[in-house]
Amino acid sequence: MPRAHHPKLGQHFLRDPQFIARIEEAVLLEPSELLVEIGPGRGEMTRRLAARASHLVAIELDPALVATLQAEFQGNPHVEILHADILKTDIPTLCSRHGVERCFVFGNLPYYITSPILLRLFAARSYIRRMALLMQREVAERVAASPGSRDYGSLSALVQCDSEPRIALAVPPGAFSPAPKVHSALVDFRMTPRFPGWNELTHQDFLTFVQDCFAQKRKNLLNNLGAAYSRARALNALRAAGLEPPPRAEQLSLEQLASLFQFLR
Repeated sequence: MPRAHHPKLGQHFLRDPQFIARIEEAVLLEPSELLVEIGPGRGEMTRRLAARASHLVAIELDPALVATLQAEFQGNPHVEILHADILKTDIPTLCSRHGVERCFVFGNLPYYITSPILLRLFAARSYIRRMALLMQREVAERVAASPGSRDYGSLSALVQCDSEPRIALAVPPGAFSPAPKVHSALVDFRMTPRFPGWNELTHQDFLTFVQDCFAQKRKNLLNNLGAAYSRARALNALRAAGLEPPPRAEQLSLEQLASLFQFLR
């Protein structure tokens, strides 16, 4: 009799058929699209999404789960189970190997490495058309937060620089096995660059600038920028951008942050 697989690596497997169906419905996958799945687990979503994608590449770190999934899908030429770490996986290479310019990414993200995975995915943003990612609800609220709200911060700004995120579905702990201690949410990311005219160097410089602006949320922009610029230069730029008295970073839209960034270049 096979032994039950005990979850490791922060895994919480989807188990509720109702929520599995609702999540599938919320995944806005186009026909004949390459789908990259992060953390397929026991394959609950893999089975459903494989029927809708031209090709599905599922990336799983747990070797026991990899073996089970490879045995299940070995006769399906449209499904590939990779034993790999998403933080070390090259999305552009996957796209090139399958002859596509961009892919769709779906994932049930481990809570403890959600932010690193997001940063890794957004580093490959040019090769991703859209994403649907399950994550802790608190992180989802930060990702989708609007300027001026309590949840708006550096992660919000970094993500919204290259996408339009929205919370598509709230998912309760009971939809998973084992049930986590927190609620989850499915976030839909429509990959759209906010500043399409910028080259890669300017884009990266802006992301670094955003992190400087949010270095300490309780401080205003003049104080946060003091680590990278002289006080006089930062003050002149704030005045030129019409931001006096200096606000806190979370009060500004991305366009306002971009304006300030341009005055400081």
